Amino acid sequence: GDGHHPRGADGFVTPAGPSPTSSIHVYTQREVYGTVGSHVTLSCSFWSSEWISEDISITWHFQAEGSRDSISIFHYAKGQPYIDDVGSFKERMEWVGNPHRKDGSIVIHNLDYTDNGTFTCDVKNPP
Repeated sequence: GDGHHPRGADGFVTPAGPSPTSSIHVYTQREVYGTVGSHVTLSCSFWSSEWISEDISITWHFQAEGSRDSISIFHYAKGQPYIDDVGSFKERMEWVGNPHRKDGSIVIHNLDYTDNGTFTCDVKNPP
């Protein structure tokens, strides 16, 4: 023999990693402090490996301290911000985000004691 062993195509290993999904990572501040009567910015930035779709939707929920229920207080869909007609925020909320800059932040004006609670930002990027 001449000592040459032909190398088969099975010498190539394809790593089987997790398949890519259009998942979005959302970053919000853990705690925001504001004084009654002032305003506070609730920042929500997100990151996606995918192209940010025109149909991206952003929803803010509020769960009052001591309450089990969260209510939707704001949503952004089809390129338009909508302030939900519920709760005490509707007159005092301002959209300051820009989805193209991966920003879904809102501002709550004229803070009240009743605003204590948990705000969550939910971002969906449809494929």
